[in-house]
Amino acid sequence: MCRTLLFLFLLYIASISYAQELPPIKIFTPENYKAQNQNWGIAQSEDNLIYVANNGGLLEYNGEHWQLYSHYSNPILRSLKIKKDVIYTGSFMDFGFWKKNDKGLLEYSSLVEDLKIKLKEGEEFWGVNFYQDWVLFQSKTRIYFVNRLAKDVKIIDSNETISGLFVINNTIFFQKKNKGIFTLENGEEKVFSDANFFRNNKVINCFYHNKELVFLSEEKGFVSVKGNDVVWKETDLNKEKFSVFSAIQLKDNSFVLGTISNGIIFLNSEGKITSTVNRKNGLSNNTALSLFQDKTDNIWIGLDNGINYINISSAFKIFEDEDGDLGTVYTSFFFDNELYLGTNQGLFFKDKDLKYKIIKGTEGQVWFLKEIDGNLFCGHDKGTFIIKNKKISSTIPEQLGTWNVKKVPNNKDILIQGTYQGLSILEKQNGVWKFRNKIDGFNISSRFYEFYQDKLYVNHELKGFYELKIDENYSKVLLQNKIHVPEEGYGSNVFSFGNHLYYSSSKGIFKKQPTGGFSKDTLFTNVLNDIENITTIRKLPEKKNTFYSFSNNNILFITSNSISLKPQVKRIPIAASIRNNVLGFENLTQISDNNYLIGTSRGYLLLNDAIETKQQDIAISFQKVLVNKIDDIKTNLSLAGEVVLENKQNNIDFSYSILKYDKIIKNEYQYQLEGLSSNWSDWSENSSQLFENLPYGDYVFNVKGKYGNETTDVKSFSFSIERPYYLSNLFLVFYTLSVVFIIVMINIYYRRRYKLKNKILLEKAQKELKLKELENSQIIMKLNNEKLRVDIDSKSRELASSTMNIIKKNDFLNTIKTELINGDGKNTLKVIKIIDKNLNNSDDWKMFQEAFNNADKNFLKKVKDKHPNLTPNDLRLCAYLRLNLSSKEIAPLLNISPRSVEVKRYRLRKKMDLPHDSNLTNYILEI
Repeated sequence: MCRTLLFLFLLYIASISYAQELPPIKIFTPENYKAQNQNWGIAQSEDNLIYVANNGGLLEYNGEHWQLYSHYSNPILRSLKIKKDVIYTGSFMDFGFWKKNDKGLLEYSSLVEDLKIKLKEGEEFWGVNFYQDWVLFQSKTRIYFVNRLAKDVKIIDSNETISGLFVINNTIFFQKKNKGIFTLENGEEKVFSDANFFRNNKVINCFYHNKELVFLSEEKGFVSVKGNDVVWKETDLNKEKFSVFSAIQLKDNSFVLGTISNGIIFLNSEGKITSTVNRKNGLSNNTALSLFQDKTDNIWIGLDNGINYINISSAFKIFEDEDGDLGTVYTSFFFDNELYLGTNQGLFFKDKDLKYKIIKGTEGQVWFLKEIDGNLFCGHDKGTFIIKNKKISSTIPEQLGTWNVKKVPNNKDILIQGTYQGLSILEKQNGVWKFRNKIDGFNISSRFYEFYQDKLYVNHELKGFYELKIDENYSKVLLQNKIHVPEEGYGSNVFSFGNHLYYSSSKGIFKKQPTGGFSKDTLFTNVLNDIENITTIRKLPEKKNTFYSFSNNNILFITSNSISLKPQVKRIPIAASIRNNVLGFENLTQISDNNYLIGTSRGYLLLNDAIETKQQDIAISFQKVLVNKIDDIKTNLSLAGEVVLENKQNNIDFSYSILKYDKIIKNEYQYQLEGLSSNWSDWSENSSQLFENLPYGDYVFNVKGKYGNETTDVKSFSFSIERPYYLSNLFLVFYTLSVVFIIVMINIYYRRRYKLKNKILLEKAQKELKLKELENSQIIMKLNNEKLRVDIDSKSRELASSTMNIIKKNDFLNTIKTELINGDGKNTLKVIKIIDKNLNNSDDWKMFQEAFNNADKNFLKKVKDKHPNLTPNDLRLCAYLRLNLSSKEIAPLLNISPRSVEVKRYRLRKKMDLPHDSNLTNYILEI
């Protein structure tokens, strides 16, 4: 209530002075909400969602996204009203209700079909209202009373057109064209007023205002009924020509009217027009088909083409320089009840027509505006101007390009002026400020400078930070010292806070130490540590120890604790795109106790610091959770209870939002998926998050939101993804048994393989042993054979030796015998007998036979077996032939002549039946 009253007061002030300063307006086009142009009704549910009756169906808005619901029999909705958690809508040839299922999706039920209501052909339902347990649906010729729970229906039929249906203070009113206003009593219609006014003028709405019932007509303004008379209400509508199409009464009893061609009109409770908002100053369309005030007191407008939202509870009002007459605002000041704006095009004030007008002679760049001793100083590219009565009273052009003017400590009659070429002194002469002298010895552009103790500190963002000692007369610099700052950055400045001197830049805030150097200040660092991209810190002249700056999405007011002088920071959220300052020339001016002006490149913003910036506790909620298999259609999940998904349903998409509509900065979100990662994501403006191909397991999706400097509680959604069928318990038992079976089989296999291998190794070893034994036996055999060969050779030598001995003996004996025969003596015969006995000695044969058998074992036996008819003498001849002896050598052995040996050989051939061409010796040798 307080916010609305304050807003209306500001609008009233705006109508006097700042007529074009409007609260932020959010525009939604059909391309944004992806439906049709026209929007016939707006309402808000208990869970703060916004619903709009659109030609394309029912629109739902969650602060981030629009969603369109449609029942395809007829998607065009003409009316909308919400009671508790049920949304009632009327359309062409149908009316019914929508309700959310456990998946967060709206489902439609047709009351016409459910209750078998017979409608008139072509009937459309333009109004929905509630009366006790009844829901009222109004068409052009009927009013249907429906008790959904009792399944009861009552119908009021009319031959005349019903142009409106209203329920006020538990009383039903409706208008019949050309008949008047009617009410219902005990289910019967009764004339409330049949005055000509109600017969001839369409009633848009009726309200209970100032303890009386008032009716708002389409073109004739407000009236009330006194008995049988119609009483006109004196309002500004009576002075204007407006065609009203829709109207609502705000919570503070003021009104907002939607017109056919003039946008929307704000009327206070006294009937004064406080503001008109149309296409020229912010709306996207001038035809307002429907109006609605939400729970945070802000206004929604259903237009003939789109939806607009006016954030009247905002602490900001916006002035857009649509024609570009002002240019970029660099400074501002409220002086002598006039608002002055210094821009890149000159110094402006607002004239009696509430238009900004330039002060002649100030054309060009204005850098600052400051009041000193009742004079308004204007720092300009051309020098310094002093302004009075909306014009230049005096000019100080000696030093071009004035950045700033400050008082000199302990001397009220001189001012120090920072210019493009250094520093100069202004002196008050006969009550007029004039140029006195330039301070010699320092020619660097001096935009930021500060007196501290007995020195002057000047900062130039690019050239450096200087400490100057100036003479007592302020005519020249006695000592100049360039100060080293630990970290240099952009947006640098020098200022005093409390009893200390500070140097600030994007790298931090540094405090002057008693030793003379600068080091980072811990107090400022701690309070500003979490703020990113702080712009130049500047003093707010109207308040002691108060400074301002800007960050990404905040205006910062830096003040001191009254006891400890510890810096404190107040943050007011605002999007950088809205404030749209010139980098390095951000400016903010206090124009009244709680009102500030912020210059932008397209105009300016008005900030009312008295409006509580924390207008409601922010909360985050899930809007929908979608799940799908790969390349499959997405389906919605239930938002209540824990969800168990099939293994292939491992692609899950979360949508969430902060249900806050009166925002001038974007919401940010941070999420975490327990079960996948314990880390939180970075803050992002994305209000949805998709996870693909999640492995099976248990998960908890956590999300939290942030609006400006406020953070919501964590919202959680638990779900599980089943194991794949091949990892189910049954399969795990199967896998376990399979593994055990495989292990057993492997064990058996390896046992068998071990045994087989051992067997093979054993057999191999046995073979190797046998082979070794065979090799050994062969070696032994070889040795035996060698021994035998040696023995045979020995025996052969022995046989040969024996044979030769016998031959030689017999030759010797034969020789002796021959000599004896030829000799003469009486003992000769006896000697011959002895020799014959020795020649035919069987012992020689036995000895020869034994030696022969040792050398050629079994030869004689083989010959005997082969030729049984051989005599011992034949065998003896065979043995000699075996030795490959010639007939001449054999003859002495047999004690016969060689001729006789030949005869014996011939006979032996016969006995052996050898062919004529066979050689006897060769045959015997081959046996």
